[in-house]
Amino acid sequence: MHKLYTRPGSGGFVIEAALKLAGVAFEQIDVPKTPEPDPEFLKISPMHQVPVLVLPDGHAVPETAAISLLLAELHPGRGLGPVAGEPGRADFLRWMAFMATAIYMANLRYYYPHRSTTDSAGLDAVKQAAVVEMDKEMTILDSALAGRDWLVGDSRTIADVYMLMLVCWYPDMDKARAAWPNVERVCARLRADPMLAALNGPHEMWPA
Repeated sequence: MHKLYTRPGSGGFVIEAALKLAGVAFEQIDVPKTPEPDPEFLKISPMHQVPVLVLPDGHAVPETAAISLLLAELHPGRGLGPVAGEPGRADFLRWMAFMATAIYMANLRYYYPHRSTTDSAGLDAVKQAAVVEMDKEMTILDSALAGRDWLVGDSRTIADVYMLMLVCWYPDMDKARAAWPNVERVCARLRADPMLAALNGPHEMWPA
């Protein structure tokens, strides 16, 4: 059986959704935030980050985007995303990479500015720059969604769920909803999905 190491409010939200869409049974193991890393958990997550998916053969895969892409490959036809040779594959890879390397990283700089500078007086500047980056990148997503129902192809993929998570992590939700109406339109549909609404309970990504 798959094992998912996660915690509330993490990227595990996306992986839980992916596993449920794929119809994959899994054991969920919550990893508490602690000052001292658990040596056993470090063996499967050297950065002490969640989520980590341990496959039935024991192979551990960290990184939300990597796990999402892997599950899409392992479970084609389950609505996670197009696989090699299918229409929309290039866009699927593009948006997953864009969100993981651009928006997600800017988000980390906002919430953990001390990781991006050794100057304690520069923390506010790091956060401000992070918001500027997120704004630019969210505008790109909003433009891509103009006249479209979903990021990739004609149906929902895990890329849309990944986008929902990032929007929920944006520091000012009222601003996000007003500034990026196309993104909000898609996210509103996702928030109304019963499966995602149920997953939202412990994660509290958006108000119930």
